Order: sequence, then C-alpha cells, then structure tokens
Amino acid sequence: MKRYVMPVILAGLLSACASGPVFPPAPAKAADNSDWYYLLGPGDSVNVFVWGNSDISGSFPIRPDGMMTMNLVEDLPASGKTPTQLAREIEKILARYIQDPVVTVIVAGGVGPYSQQIRVIGQAAKPQALNYREQMSLVDVMISVGGLTDFASGNRASILRVVDGKPQQFTVRLEDLLKGGDVSANVDMRPGDVLVIPESWF
Repeated sequence: MKRYVMPVILAGLLSACASGPVFPPAPAKAADNSDWYYLLGPGDSVNVFVWGNSDISGSFPIRPDGMMTMNLVEDLPASGKTPTQLAREIEKILARYIQDPVVTVIVAGGVGPYSQQIRVIGQAAKPQALNYREQMSLVDVMISVGGLTDFASGNRASILRVVDGKPQQFTVRLEDLLKGGDVSANVDMRPGDVLVIPESWF
C-alpha cells in the first residue's frame, strides 16, 4: 500500500470507528508465519564483519533512502533485504578488492522497513510504530505503547490488515483484554498491522 495513501485511510478508519464496531473479530491465530524473515529498513544499524579484514569491518547505518555505505562499498541498496542477502551482495562487491571475502551481517538495532512495522494510532498512551517480532501478540503491542488512555474506547478498537493484497479490518477487545483480564481477547499480530484505538463517546 502506498505510503501517501495511508494517512487518508487511517483518517477514515478513526471516523468510522465512532459509529461502533461493524467489522468481524480478529482471528486469534494469524496465518502461517513460517515464511517471515526480518527485513532491513531505514534507520536500522548493521554490524558488518569481513573475516580477516578488521579495517573494513564495522557498524554502519541504513540511511533514510534505504542505502548504506561502508568501507569500499558506497550507496548499496539495503532496505527490504535480509541480513544474509545483504552479506552476499557485499561479498560480490568486495571480491573486486579482496580474494574470496567472507561477510557476516548482524542487525544491531532498528525497526525494519515500513511495510513490516506495526503502527498504533489513536488513544494509546504512547502511539508509535513498532518493530514486528516473531509471534507478537496484541498484548505485547499494548505493553509497548503503555496501555490505553483514560479516553479510549478499547472494545471498539480495530486492526487494519492487508490480506492477499486487500485491506481488511477486524475488531479487537482491548478493554476486555487489559482491564478484564480476558485472555481470549488476545490475538496474533502480523507485520504491517495498524491498530486503531478510537476515543470514547463520553
């Protein structure tokens, strides 16, 4: 989904939530996640180790344009790749200068590409974009954003999720989960989910 379309969609979601939940409940278990791999994104930092060449190795950031620069390697596209894919590309470039280079890339920190981040908007204590982690659940997300505000209508919250290329929206029961301790209200999250928490009517 285009990034410039997202603000318009989210604005519509927040206003639509005011009329009450009209969406199906979110599935407790998300689709099979075995094919998910962490992808690098702008703002990530990577440690690059070149075996036997400590002067080339180091820690390097991925710039806002998705590119990275390291010793002997300039403007290499890094965003959207796995660390292993990036390592293989660095090896190909370094092969011009070093015989049979062996490279390892380790993620030092970051939130991944926008397409895999989980965004929390509305009446969360700390609305923000989060790095998706394997087997991440709704309660994990709420812990990260500090819970609900006093003005939140938690049981009218919803998740916007792209399924097979099409946006879908599901209701979630945050108030039952956080204040009532109803574990059945906890659901799996998926990369790219947007959690919308509307304001209470009164």
